[in-house]
Amino acid sequence: MPSILEYAETEFSLLAEKPFTDVDSLLLSQFSYMNLSAFEDELKCENKIEIRELLKAERFEKLMFHVRDTKSNMRLLYAMASSPRWRNIKIGNFVEKLCDQSEEQFAAITVYLDDDHACAVFRGTDATLVGWKEDFNMAFLPVIPSQADAADYVTKLGEGFPGKLLLVGHSKGGNLAAYAGMFCDPEIQKRIERVYPLDSPGFIGNTLESEEYGRIQSRVHKVIPKGSLIGMLLENHGAYSVVESNQMGIMQHDPFSWEVLGKDFCYAEDLDKGSVLVNQTVHQWLAQCTREQRRKFVDAIFDLLASTQRINWKEMRKDVHAGVTAIRGVREQIDIETARMIANLLGRLAVIGAGNALEMLRQKTPFQQESAQKEQGGLEHV
Repeated sequence: MPSILEYAETEFSLLAEKPFTDVDSLLLSQFSYMNLSAFEDELKCENKIEIRELLKAERFEKLMFHVRDTKSNMRLLYAMASSPRWRNIKIGNFVEKLCDQSEEQFAAITVYLDDDHACAVFRGTDATLVGWKEDFNMAFLPVIPSQADAADYVTKLGEGFPGKLLLVGHSKGGNLAAYAGMFCDPEIQKRIERVYPLDSPGFIGNTLESEEYGRIQSRVHKVIPKGSLIGMLLENHGAYSVVESNQMGIMQHDPFSWEVLGKDFCYAEDLDKGSVLVNQTVHQWLAQCTREQRRKFVDAIFDLLASTQRINWKEMRKDVHAGVTAIRGVREQIDIETARMIANLLGRLAVIGAGNALEMLRQKTPFQQESAQKEQGGLEHV
């Protein structure tokens, strides 16, 4: 089944001929994972360049630095830079932040679809430990730094661009798009046409019951794969559409795995049982943990990872033995109370998961129920 790669390589219609689609939102979200700081000078301030100008061989190494699945991303870049749909589209307003102190990883780029429409694209989590730590902080912080920056980004974009706005992002990037849509300047919010959170985690608390969300709810279009795990995390999600993926489990989070049928996604009827089980378990577990317990748990886990002195997962994989040795050293220094809390929370998670799995096994599928009814009917006539 085709993916966004085949779509990018075969969809040649100009945006003026065929307006922005759901598949385009995923395509741009994946595009944002490229290391666009390779063109920092060309994209800073009010500068803009056309997508075709990214095809500079001398920049490829930096453009793909620490980017997962370089081969597929290069294929996407070539498709976009050569396609009449994308090659002359301008991009600009690139912002990128990575800060250990504030525990923030943020990046955004604006794609100027035409004179009347601009699309703010928020990058999801990269390979850095800081980026992953910020993700986990969403489990207990009401607002993370990237969310505040996303809202500010859209407000500033709207102040400088008078037309309609679209907000898109994959994973954490989609969460940022949704948050920015809710909490940007109210006047600019009125010009937002569509918000695309793609397999993005939800929010804690009553965010989706807020007045801010109520103002954009009808414009939010969340899309998740049928085996979604990341996209169903935390308590609030709203309505969503489910798409088919050619991968299994957590690997369905990969945008390149989402199946495309013609000019749209190949939609599934609902989430699969594995996704439902995991998400139900995590939701119940989080509900039993206070925000302070969540904070201590996350801080303890990432203190262990930080002890390896690696800044991203790729570096950790290069020398697994040294990383494990460092983690063991720090683990021995964890106070007894914290160690007990971690053990207790993990034990609680295991118990909840086992209970949910057993309950799911007890529940008969429609086919099993029909077979049982037929069998019972047969016995009654014996």
